[in-house]
Amino acid sequence: MSDDVRTVRAGRRTIQVHRPGKVLLPGDGDAKEYTKGDLVDYYRSVAPFMLPHLRGRPLMLERYPDGLDGPRFMQKNTPDHYPDWITRAEVAKEDGTVTHVVCEDTATLVFLADQACLTLHRWLSRTDRTDRPDRMVFDLDPSGDDFSAVREAARLLGGLLDDLRLPSALMTTGSRGLHVVVPLNGHHGFDEVRAFARDVAELLAAEHPDRLTTAARKKDRGERLYLDVQRNAYAQTAVAPFTVRPRPGAPVAVPVSWDQLDDPDLGPRRWTIEDAVDQARTDPWAGMRGRALGPARHRLKTLGG
Repeated sequence: MSDDVRTVRAGRRTIQVHRPGKVLLPGDGDAKEYTKGDLVDYYRSVAPFMLPHLRGRPLMLERYPDGLDGPRFMQKNTPDHYPDWITRAEVAKEDGTVTHVVCEDTATLVFLADQACLTLHRWLSRTDRTDRPDRMVFDLDPSGDDFSAVREAARLLGGLLDDLRLPSALMTTGSRGLHVVVPLNGHHGFDEVRAFARDVAELLAAEHPDRLTTAARKKDRGERLYLDVQRNAYAQTAVAPFTVRPRPGAPVAVPVSWDQLDDPDLGPRRWTIEDAVDQARTDPWAGMRGRALGPARHRLKTLGG
């Protein structure tokens, strides 16, 4: 076997990793560099915790074949040369169909790492009902790197969702903000879900107009945190739990508990491929069950939404 090829066992399959020493994430200041081999090792180790969030969902793949300093490819369609054993899902789009990768096992995750896929973006619906999301996502997007504003917005949104009796969960994005994720029962269409999310965000922004906004244009936001609900649409995606982000230091999007929001060390890039598995083992999203939006919609109306 060539030094440029490493064989990795993943479940019942053996995957050839090409150029494992290729640097995908260069070092930057205190951040060390990470190679394709490091990426493969991370995704293989986190697979038991990550796969439940991926199975049955179309994926968009963010690939950097020449590393972070090279071109980025946002890949939706599955190339013909991908192995037959990788699950695919053909879904409708405006002018036809597109065939997405669906990650059902560790071998697929390792293969995608070999393809220099740093970040996996998942649909909010599943392949069997692509028009019925079972996740609703609020992306808390700060104007800068002030995480205190993100922390405050998360508390306000979490409190409102509690008032609506909707379960919610937190995830660091590995970038700048947090995602607040609401599990749904999969009985509502995207238009209904997005309208509900928009009404929640607009109510919250109206209560705190100096700190929060729903303005889609950056020039209209000023220094306020943007409550982004645009991911709640057909064929839109959100970064998957435990996925690596394309930044120096290999930060990871990681589920956290609401109690961890009070941790002074918490930040959007708190975990990397070095320690994300440790956080995964705490299973902060355990027991999440999807809900219907009907009762919450009635409660929202009484609050003015």
